[in-house]
Amino acid sequence: MAYTRRDKQYLICELCPHACRIAPGKDGFCGVRGNRGGELDLPYYGALSAQGLDPIEKKPLYHFYPGSLSFSLGFVGCNLRCPFCQNYQISQSTDSQTNALSPAEAVERAIESGAGSISYTYSEPLIHIEFILDTAAIARRNGLKNVLVSNGMLNESPAKDLYRAMDAANIDLKSFSRDYYRSTLMGDLDTVLNSIAIAYRSLHLELTTLIIPDGNDGPEEFEAMIGFIAALSEEIPWHLSRYFPRYRSTKPPTPEQELIDLAEKASRRLSFVYLGNMRSDLTDTRCPACGRLLISRSGYRTLIKNRDRTGCDECGTSLPYRI
Repeated sequence: MAYTRRDKQYLICELCPHACRIAPGKDGFCGVRGNRGGELDLPYYGALSAQGLDPIEKKPLYHFYPGSLSFSLGFVGCNLRCPFCQNYQISQSTDSQTNALSPAEAVERAIESGAGSISYTYSEPLIHIEFILDTAAIARRNGLKNVLVSNGMLNESPAKDLYRAMDAANIDLKSFSRDYYRSTLMGDLDTVLNSIAIAYRSLHLELTTLIIPDGNDGPEEFEAMIGFIAALSEEIPWHLSRYFPRYRSTKPPTPEQELIDLAEKASRRLSFVYLGNMRSDLTDTRCPACGRLLISRSGYRTLIKNRDRTGCDECGTSLPYRI
């Protein structure tokens, strides 16, 4: 998918904004899409770096079948170069040990696990779009939901194809600075914003931002992120995650109080703001109208308090989650 031929030998990959011009025998920026004899080659099709059963809250998805389990598939490679990457061993290299599964085998394992969904996650799944689409089609025929956990760095046409095949997604909004995306992450903010907008129209969407001290936490930038999300919908769940030093980043961890203050600021315009990677009661879901506790969470233990699946027991306010 998503490539054209040039000069009978070179390929132009059209999956993401890198638009890699791939010479024969070479791979693109992501390391998993290559040119072999003038044809697009996918040597890591079905090569999984991890597979296992996770709580859906680990994605994190808080409003999509809370308390359920999802069979998670991990990949290798990425089309970003985040210096603070939490999974750099598999995202910044293709040397990790992998096990090959066909789409049918992946779905079979998900069914055997008792999960209600398959999550494409851990490393960047969208650069493996062909495998995901093949697997998602079989999963749907077998009654499984499809979940994407992604950086959202995907061009418009393939984004529409991919998101139509998914039921839910958590997409990273890593910054609201074009320069930060370009110089620090080696990505493109506008592509991500467009991708998020397409996802919002296509599936159940939640967003995550890893808050980097003196990186993406400036007041003007943070307000711009709030404004962008609110313009799509004030009911999109936003997960603000605490950063810890990892990979090439040695900055100290995000102060917990900063996360709490940012969540309070975001909650003035957004109905559902959650904190991650720290102990906090800002992991519970409350009715945005009356404050009733709807879903309580302790780690990955989830307890649904609200009896009504669509509205608040206390005030009747309609609730944007799937149970």
